[in-house]
Amino acid sequence: MGKAGQALKQVLELYNIRQSQLAKMLGVERPIVFRWFHERIDPTAETVAAIVQVLKEINPSASQKFVQVYLGDVAGIQLNMNNLQLPNSEKVNVAALSQIFSSTTNSYKYLFFLSLLDILKREKFKTFTSITFENIIIEMLANAWYSHSYSKLSFGIQDQIADRLDSLQLEITEPILKFTDPDKSSLRRLIQQNNLKQIIAHFKKNVPFRLIRPFLVEKLREFDVSNEVVEKTPRIATEYFEIYKPLYRFNATNFKDSSEILLHPDWIKYLQENYAIVRGWASWEWLNYMQKRNPNIPNLVNKLFMPQKRDSLAKPIKYWKAVLKHQDIDCIYSQTKLDLESISLDHYLPWSFVAHDQPWNLIPTTRSVNSAKSNNLPASQYFEKFVRLQHIGLTVSAQHFSRSKWLKEVESFITDLRIDDPDNLLDFNFLLKSYENTVKPLIALAENQGFVANWLYTSKNQMIG
Repeated sequence: MGKAGQALKQVLELYNIRQSQLAKMLGVERPIVFRWFHERIDPTAETVAAIVQVLKEINPSASQKFVQVYLGDVAGIQLNMNNLQLPNSEKVNVAALSQIFSSTTNSYKYLFFLSLLDILKREKFKTFTSITFENIIIEMLANAWYSHSYSKLSFGIQDQIADRLDSLQLEITEPILKFTDPDKSSLRRLIQQNNLKQIIAHFKKNVPFRLIRPFLVEKLREFDVSNEVVEKTPRIATEYFEIYKPLYRFNATNFKDSSEILLHPDWIKYLQENYAIVRGWASWEWLNYMQKRNPNIPNLVNKLFMPQKRDSLAKPIKYWKAVLKHQDIDCIYSQTKLDLESISLDHYLPWSFVAHDQPWNLIPTTRSVNSAKSNNLPASQYFEKFVRLQHIGLTVSAQHFSRSKWLKEVESFITDLRIDDPDNLLDFNFLLKSYENTVKPLIALAENQGFVANWLYTSKNQMIG
């Protein structure tokens, strides 16, 4: 399952919090918390936010620890116990910064601010940094690509960033798909090759001035009409730059002529000194926004940011090679006999959907088949073959591994397929039923989310939808 159940179990045990106490304060039945605790089901997106609030009432440290474990390594930033508390400062208005995501109805503010952080870090927090709107929108589109185009998450009904990204029809290259470009340099160059004038013009209308309104709220109260507030914001940001110290100002006193923003040097210094904490806070806010718009998506936390690298598949490859030493296996897609020394592992449910490498979703195939399948959903005719191949692996490994080693190898099957007795894994009909109950709903969810369904393999490595 996802990380929420794992995080909850760790926190309840660490802080000696009773499941019954948590259930009562959440207003749910205790068996539900029991199933979360034992990772048989995962809390929904809305429930995760409620758990954080309830834990905060019980023990603030437990709440922070839950978030820390749940978020884990966010875009290369390892969270600590203080990542949700923005550090105070005598030079800048931290309270205003904490309000920049208030009353947010689309993704723009989150992507804008996270993109500013990315650019600042890449530029090594140069003082008096100016950033063009073009560079900001390129960074925003690059940050949106992984969540929207790769993981197919929804940004909300009112949001247009996804449509703008789709309109570019980017031809994504291997370094991007294989996450060997953690700085997004290839992706940014690819986006920059497109005509972005209309996207930049659309973006300039609202986002830049709305993000700094909390810093200028005292002065902007003098204006009653919304259009007047928009019109006056660039001038006020410039005129009161050293008084109110907004995060940035514009290089012109009206939006029409503005082409870039100039960050306040005190804010650059603050963000440099507290980068990990600010990034953790912004990531948590972004996660909360996306959870509300993707309430049923599994493992959402791992789909927000492009991973710095993919985990190694060495362990599951070793497992299947051990199986192949004792029994010949054919690829379920091509019926090709698999070569022990050249197998490739296929995520039956695409990695871009599940965002994990759990063994219950991995089967051996050939490199060409794996490449052809990409992140598509297999046709239903492969489902029973997939389960039967898993059953072969479980049966052969049970015969040739020690009991303790076998139980360790099949741990994810037991947990994610919700099987009480490990030996039931060796009963094909029982295993098939468990996979039907667990995986088929995920296939339907992935299809509704936009993943290409009914993929078939042909001798020409062609995909048929």
